[in-house]
Amino acid sequence: MINDVLSDLQSSIGKAHDACKRDLVKLRAGRASAEMIAGVRVDYYGTPTPIPQMANVAVPEPRMITVKPWDKGTLKAIEKAIRESDLGLNPSVDGDIVRIPIPALTEERRKEFVKIAKKHGEECKVTIRKARHEAIDMLAEIKDSGGASEDEVERGKKKVEEVVSDGVKGVDVLVAAKEKDILDI
Repeated sequence: MINDVLSDLQSSIGKAHDACKRDLVKLRAGRASAEMIAGVRVDYYGTPTPIPQMANVAVPEPRMITVKPWDKGTLKAIEKAIRESDLGLNPSVDGDIVRIPIPALTEERRKEFVKIAKKHGEECKVTIRKARHEAIDMLAEIKDSGGASEDEVERGKKKVEEVVSDGVKGVDVLVAAKEKDILDI
């Protein structure tokens, strides 16, 4: 039973790490990435649709993203959606492709992105702490129901703390790597 609690905790921490990685990938770090515009939604015949579901997104060079929609009638809608997003990008239509140049980041903007990265890291840590709280509650229930001895539950709690500590260190590593990536010129 205690092993089930620990495996659930590790699974929750893994999911929190994955969510944090997804959030961090979306942050700009000086070079183009198709993930940057993956969350932008375009009004596609009345349905808000993510760009990758309606077009080929490519990164032909480090400071350029190209979007080639399958339906050429959506070129203007894609351009408008990207322009109105909070990404600060200025797309242009070039034939049947939308070209999105990625401007160099200013020092102020880099520091802003570092703050956002740290915020995502803190949100992940909060999720991990919540999972720890649930695991400790489950261990208390096991002890109360007589499913394990008090010593086994105490060892389980120590193991929970070790797993949580490793999970938090993992978040710190992710955020530090992204921070370094953002601040590199």
